[in-house]
Amino acid sequence: MILENLKTAGVQQAHKEDKIVFSTLKPWPGHYVCAEGVYYEGEDDSGIEKRAAIFIGPEFGTVSRPDLVAAAREAGDAGFDALIACAFNYDAHSSEFNSLGRIPVLKARMNADLHMADDLKNTGKGNLFVIFGEPDIDILEAKNNQVQVKINGVDVFHPNTGEVRSDGAEGIACWFIDTDYNEESFFVRHAYFLGANDPYQALKTTLKAEINQECWDSLNSDISRPFDKPKSGRIAVKVINHLGDEVMKVYRVE
Repeated sequence: MILENLKTAGVQQAHKEDKIVFSTLKPWPGHYVCAEGVYYEGEDDSGIEKRAAIFIGPEFGTVSRPDLVAAAREAGDAGFDALIACAFNYDAHSSEFNSLGRIPVLKARMNADLHMADDLKNTGKGNLFVIFGEPDIDILEAKNNQVQVKINGVDVFHPNTGEVRSDGAEGIACWFIDTDYNEESFFVRHAYFLGANDPYQALKTTLKAEINQECWDSLNSDISRPFDKPKSGRIAVKVINHLGDEVMKVYRVE
């Protein structure tokens, strides 16, 4: 059922022109790799044919980094050009794993609608498989030995060229920082909300209270407020796009 929907819907990314459309998708007798998908790098029929290994995660559970490493190793041994993982959930450490040698690893989140297999119409119109790349950030030095985080956008894989390029911050709805990540739980210590016009208008109306405009403006920003360097040596940044897809990445700060 997953493969049938994947063949029809393709893999959606931030922009429609970057959608990965499979010309063929057939089962593959691997341990982790369960299908072989063929797509074109460039224009259909005139571009370079690429073979993608398809790895599908559990219906109820989380895909871990070791799962992706093993699947990518299997894909490399079988001569595939890329690994596309499809899962409902990924653990935090899997966000740090983007390639194994020459094999790029693309992590697609499956829409929860796929749980309702019997009632789902396979029209190919829904965003059933979405790749939301990793955050592209700069860590800036601030006064008093503090740091700031500037978010530039999200790194997106472009199948037409095979490159990974940074998408702009306009595709981000909100982003959060755990300024002292313990590698177990993500705590939202900073929260910022990007958006056109005034993303807080509805909230202001609901509060029916005096609003400190300077405080609101500090939240509607692609640059964080300064904070102390983490005792753990790591921070984590979580980004959510306008479709509700989220991705997290851990950064070392010393």
